[in-house]
Amino acid sequence: MKQRVDLNGKTILVTGSPGFIGANLVLRLLKEMTSGTVVSLDNMNDYYDPKLKEYRLSLIEDAAKTSGVGHVFIKGSIADQALIDRVFDEYKPAVAVNLAAQAGVRYSIDHPDVYIESNLIGFYNILEACRHHPVEHLVYASSSSVYGGNKKVPFSTDDKVDNPVSLYAATKKSNELLAHSYAKLYDIPCTGLRFFTVYGPAGRPDMFYFSATQKLVKGETISIFNYGNCKRDFTYVDDIVEGVLRVMQGAPEKKTGEDGLPLPPYAVYNIGGGTPENLLDYISTLQEELVRAKVLPPDYDFEKHRKLVGMQPGDVPVTYADSRALEEDYGFRPTIGIREGLRAFAAWYKEYYS
Repeated sequence: MKQRVDLNGKTILVTGSPGFIGANLVLRLLKEMTSGTVVSLDNMNDYYDPKLKEYRLSLIEDAAKTSGVGHVFIKGSIADQALIDRVFDEYKPAVAVNLAAQAGVRYSIDHPDVYIESNLIGFYNILEACRHHPVEHLVYASSSSVYGGNKKVPFSTDDKVDNPVSLYAATKKSNELLAHSYAKLYDIPCTGLRFFTVYGPAGRPDMFYFSATQKLVKGETISIFNYGNCKRDFTYVDDIVEGVLRVMQGAPEKKTGEDGLPLPPYAVYNIGGGTPENLLDYISTLQEELVRAKVLPPDYDFEKHRKLVGMQPGDVPVTYADSRALEEDYGFRPTIGIREGLRAFAAWYKEYYS
């Protein structure tokens, strides 16, 4: 059972906005809520080009002008405990959505400190704030990376995930463990969402589809890992946002156990399309859509600009989401295919960079 959470008239905190998923979520909230306030928080770091975050923030600010919902943007880090405490003191969010995190599997190999700061210390600060300023629901981003080299497919939230192959994955699994303990000890309704390879317009430039496009435009060569023998459960950003929005409105129900103590109001879900795509097929579709959008010329020699290379440290050969629990509990599963999604990305890329 889920406890219904009405978002209207409430204050909603979204950390990691104007990040990729965060910005799209805030835009949906501004469009669909009839009253209330959305508080965005992000440190606007330079992990990738800050101009992209500024662009997304401008979209949010423009949308807020015609929305019946208030919007406040706060520049700061979730690792700043004093700041997080002030935000919860002042705005008293009813729902908190923690999307702020240091992302990227490969980046974590050489820059472990920023993952500890943001993904562990930062998330701890959010949990502590929810402990002292009770929320109706805390929703937070986990990742399909927690499944590591799991041989069983599709990946189920019932699977054992104790063998991460990257520090990034280890921090995300740690988030789930921390959330479970806070749910148990302090009766905080918590839901973790394991996202599967999110893509779309104005996405993260470090993601393959985006970085490959930039390299092809410059006439550079793209590397295709594991010699193309990879499958990914690509999930279009609109599907991710729809899932997050539905989950926000249904919190795990608070219950008391036989010992008189709270049963943890805690849940974890996959959000993925459940249709793993071969990486070479994905790349072919991307190339076709880049030509269609006139990002690249029709006679572009793709074979000349790609090479097959071995597996990268921290990567896994396949990701494959079992999202049946999300469908059963919230009536939703992702449906947008890579053709439609990559077409939207290519059209946006053409417009943004021209």
